Amino acid sequence: MFYLILIFWIVSAIGGLSGGAPSTSITLSEALEKIKSGKISEVTVIDNEVVLKETDGGLTYTASKEVNASMVEIMNNAEIDISKVNLKVENRAGLKAFGDILGIFLTVGLPLLFIIWFFRKSSGGTGAGGMFGFGKSPAKLFVKGKQKITFKDVAGVEEAKKDLEEIVYFLKNPAKFHKLGARAPRGVLLIGPSGVGKTLLAKAVAGEANVPFFSMAGSEFMEMLVGVGASRARDLFATAKKAGRAIIFIDEIDAIGRMRGGLDGGHGEREQTLNQILVEMDGFESNTAVVVLAATNRGDLLDPALMRPGRFDRRVILELPDLEARKEVLKIHAKGKPFSRNVNWDSVARRTVGFSGADLENMLNEAAIAAAVNDRKSINSNDIEEAALKVKLGAAKRRTQTEEDKLMTAYHEAGHAIVNFVEDLDPVHRVSIVSRGMALGFTLIPPRRDEVHRTKSNLIKRMAMAMGGRAAEQIVFGDITTGAASDITHVTQIARNMVTEWGMSDLGPVSLGPQIDVNDFGKAYMEPSKISDGMMSKVDEEIKKLVNTALERAMVVLKENRKKLDEIAKLLAEKETLDDKEFAKLMG
Repeated sequence: MFYLILIFWIVSAIGGLSGGAPSTSITLSEALEKIKSGKISEVTVIDNEVVLKETDGGLTYTASKEVNASMVEIMNNAEIDISKVNLKVENRAGLKAFGDILGIFLTVGLPLLFIIWFFRKSSGGTGAGGMFGFGKSPAKLFVKGKQKITFKDVAGVEEAKKDLEEIVYFLKNPAKFHKLGARAPRGVLLIGPSGVGKTLLAKAVAGEANVPFFSMAGSEFMEMLVGVGASRARDLFATAKKAGRAIIFIDEIDAIGRMRGGLDGGHGEREQTLNQILVEMDGFESNTAVVVLAATNRGDLLDPALMRPGRFDRRVILELPDLEARKEVLKIHAKGKPFSRNVNWDSVARRTVGFSGADLENMLNEAAIAAAVNDRKSINSNDIEEAALKVKLGAAKRRTQTEEDKLMTAYHEAGHAIVNFVEDLDPVHRVSIVSRGMALGFTLIPPRRDEVHRTKSNLIKRMAMAMGGRAAEQIVFGDITTGAASDITHVTQIARNMVTEWGMSDLGPVSLGPQIDVNDFGKAYMEPSKISDGMMSKVDEEIKKLVNTALERAMVVLKENRKKLDEIAKLLAEKETLDDKEFAKLMG
């Protein structure tokens, strides 16, 4: 900005030198007549321009003459006595030439400099690596010694940490491996759902090994210019190699590592970037102490070439934390937060089945926010309970409902809860008709334990519980509502899996679902299973039979417990929420 102001000042100064008071343009003949009249006090010749000033300090006139013509000769030819004229001659050719050059610079050079500055600024001021820095890697560098995250800061992934200890040992002592002729893993792929700590675990590996950590998302390789992705990959690996021992971390590698070819076509820039990464990993020398870590939650989409030995030859699977892992995660995220004595961490861990590490951290943060908003000095169990609901279901919404709508919702949720209780499934934790997210109400039933398998009888009971809301509507109101849409979708999907994948129907243990086609280019598309139309019709009948059986089973349970259904629904419509103790008391 300073330089722009300076240039503007110079241009203004030049304009002041070449300009002056406003003047009237006249012909050379008219100028000579005015000089003859004796009303002109001063005649100034500037190159081919003649400037006349009147005697009384009035108007100024300008006229043009031929470039090489002498003003003295012109005045002599006009019979003007030169001795009576105040004649001045100024030579501004050099200044004019400078002004012309500056004008060209301002119109052409300055915009060009601005464009160059803009691209350098947008590329982080690096100025190198491809056109205006586009090809330079934008990877974030975590400097050795300043990386404070270690394995102690990561909980709930003990098996994964054990798998990565060898990588840490290699980065600390690469010479031991090289002496024995061992080739350390060049790439480790972290596979798991979102929020389980893949990125945190990668940082912890760098922290334990005390080496530089280069972090970059898969999508950051791609840019609007073709070839930028491959250029950035080359720059990233070259920078890491210069650091000696280092870790390269590529988050969401599925953005560039998807399978190439196949019937779904390809993406030239993405494939070019992937090819360059493969070339770089193949180019590691035997004494190179650079390890590539990558994370994805879609391992099924990755190109098989990434998985072969010498590239990402190790795969570490991360899963949602189980009960004990959730306790450890909660301990880490609870540090630095004051909690009331009524917080039972075992209960919180049991209550949060299906929560990822990120969900648990978010839950405690929301609880802390709620405590601060309510001017409390510590976080209590109610704050955590509300935060858990907010994380999974969304914030509570006070929608305007008629009494009839509230009663319908109350019967619907009571139907779910009663069938669940009678079928002896997991205990009901909370029943509410307070709207959250897209739901008008909810019945919260956290599992007693982390389940690995479910039996056919258990699935049938769960289907009946899910249809409890629709069954209650039919029994009480003799009509049905749209409120059971998600329940029907859930039950239908369970029934479909039971028939087509799990062999839990009268059709027997056969797989009838869609198959993944595998060809020379990798997984290309999902194709329907090669079964007859007659068999497909039987599949549909089996699904329908399972869903209807679940609905009938729920209706039988609710008809036998109609009195309790009415009591719970009316109390729920009045109080809006029932906790586990209130519900258990009503059920006797």
